[in-house]
Amino acid sequence: MHFWDQHKPVMAYYESLTKAVWEKYHLRQMDYDNLMFLYNNPQYKTAADIVRLRRSTKSHVSTSLKALEAQGFIEKKPRPGNKKTVEIFLLAPARDLVREGLQVQRQFMASLLEGLTPEEIKSFQEVFSKVCANAQRHLQDEKRGKQDV
Repeated sequence: MHFWDQHKPVMAYYESLTKAVWEKYHLRQMDYDNLMFLYNNPQYKTAADIVRLRRSTKSHVSTSLKALEAQGFIEKKPRPGNKKTVEIFLLAPARDLVREGLQVQRQFMASLLEGLTPEEIKSFQEVFSKVCANAQRHLQDEKRGKQDV
């Protein structure tokens, strides 16, 4: 299998584990992923954060947030002192979904790291962090290069 295609089974496995949760709550996978992102990253509270960090389109994020709001999982409120910025808050009805989602995420990680020693896990995390940092740096360089044109 080609190096760049190796992530596909990992993503397919994650989707297979999470599907039962998002279907149970009548969500699409993107809705579930956005909700779990908001829970796991409480420092990010806006649609713009989701677009930027999850590399989603504005229209997909907007549609997803509307669905989550309609089902009572989130609430959007203007940021105090800056009415143009709308913050997203998880509501009580999201608790069970998040709890189930966290269980699935723990199961997913335990399954992926099965058979690895603590040292191997640490090495993997370090290497993967470097790969991600390289990708981020090159994306920023590319963006700066396009701005110079």
